[in-house]
Amino acid sequence: MADEPTKPTQASLNKKAVEKTAYKPAGVSATGRNARRFAVRLWAVRHSRGLEWFYARFADLFLRLHPMWKAIGYDRAERPVKFIEKHVKGFLFDCRMCGQCVLSSTGMSCPMNCPKQLRNGPCGGVRANGNCEVEPDMPCVWVQAWNGSQQMVASQAILTVQKPVDQSLRETSAWLRTTALAAARTEAANSTEPA
Repeated sequence: MADEPTKPTQASLNKKAVEKTAYKPAGVSATGRNARRFAVRLWAVRHSRGLEWFYARFADLFLRLHPMWKAIGYDRAERPVKFIEKHVKGFLFDCRMCGQCVLSSTGMSCPMNCPKQLRNGPCGGVRANGNCEVEPDMPCVWVQAWNGSQQMVASQAILTVQKPVDQSLRETSAWLRTTALAAARTEAANSTEPA
């Protein structure tokens, strides 16, 4: 038994099969890639109060444009607005386009970045350093959410219980949905007021 040679693993065979050259590509470290990937997301959390202020003005602007969205048709506006939303939020928050954005409640930390996609707080596996149990190099989305929310004016919004993700809304515009809902609430309130 002790004299039997050990069988090579597939990984060691792959390593031997790769041609040896002087070229070593830069930026292929998984740790380095992750740090770059999280850099903007963490910036957004650190600047959550400023982003909260900006988002409130942006939401007001979108609501003022409701007559235009309604005239064009929300369904026709969806494609170009979704394109812009996906790229802006993708860059700033690593947005997954769930269609049910809660960034203003979660300290500008998107809960869809959680490998478990938890919507109401961290799991029990947060590491001692505040990183994720599934992706050890990634800061826990919910630790970051708490930190970001505590800088915001609406800091208590993080305590609001979020509904489960409606998968049928994936790849749709949360901006347009939020605007249409706010406009409907405003119109309903105006129609019930006495003349």
